[in-house]
Amino acid sequence: MKLHEWITTDRQRNWPETLAVVFGAVVVLTVVLAVATSAASFGPYNYAWDGTSEFRDRVAEDPDTELEIVNETDQYEDEDADETVAFVIAPETDYGETDTERVRQFVEDGGTLVVLDDFGQHSNELLSAIGADARTDGQLLRDDVNHESTPMMPVATPVGDDALAPGVDEVTLNHASAVEPGNATVLVRTSEFAYLVEDEEANLSADGELEPRPVATTEDIGDGQVVVVSDPSVLINTMIDRSDNAAFVEGFYADKSVVLLDVSHGTSVPPLIALLTDFRTEPVAQIAVGLLGIGLIAGLSGRLSNVTALAREDRKSTDRRTDPDASDRQTPAAPERQDTK
Repeated sequence: MKLHEWITTDRQRNWPETLAVVFGAVVVLTVVLAVATSAASFGPYNYAWDGTSEFRDRVAEDPDTELEIVNETDQYEDEDADETVAFVIAPETDYGETDTERVRQFVEDGGTLVVLDDFGQHSNELLSAIGADARTDGQLLRDDVNHESTPMMPVATPVGDDALAPGVDEVTLNHASAVEPGNATVLVRTSEFAYLVEDEEANLSADGELEPRPVATTEDIGDGQVVVVSDPSVLINTMIDRSDNAAFVEGFYADKSVVLLDVSHGTSVPPLIALLTDFRTEPVAQIAVGLLGIGLIAGLSGRLSNVTALAREDRKSTDRRTDPDASDRQTPAAPERQDTK
């Protein structure tokens, strides 16, 4: 019975069955969304305003770039460091000794590491452990003159004509902090009217200073490069299209063939995505699924052969079946041969 026949009776809507179908569809959709999406801030599978799904899609759609989601830092060891850039976005836990050493070795071997954070301390711990000078300040950045909607959305500009990729005239921030550059080279900084405060309610104190504040730096470590950006919000869905954030970020991977989105110590990946990612990196699982698929195909082929054979037998039986009226008819007898002399 077809679905539309099941939920209608004599051209009348069968409401209990209709509601059951709708409820079932809603449940299935809810489960799919739960296992394939995320609500975590800065999450690559978060499609809300504070997610980075738009950035992930841009990288994935770039024909010259391969995107990898990093759930475990041993994935750093699998890539050609010279052709790879890794993005670490507001980590929520400490990297620890083993993970830090993998990231450090990646940079030493020629990889580019882009760390985006504002108020968290785990990024600074990672930067210190791999030998970088730059740190995020951790205070809130304000600019009462050069900003977008509010002073907490400062508009920063590149330092020098060749500091960033072509097409980047400014970078729009959102509740950012500043970078303490140390010996790192400043790429982007605010106007001279910027200052730092402890929270949103605070204003410039009597001893506060108005001055340009670095918000992006770069420095060489070994054969690689470390970039620090004091605002992960430049990647979120509601900000990436603000001028000129998309071009600013794309400049970091324009000449790379692999982009790593490191979520190993940040937002969790949805279960379905994690399962698919693990499957891609586990040869044993791929072989097992392949063998299972072969077995299913073989089993279905056997069942199909049996069905086909039964159908042929049925046709033969039908052909041999006697006409029910044949017993009432008599076959005319052959005429007797008479010998002629």
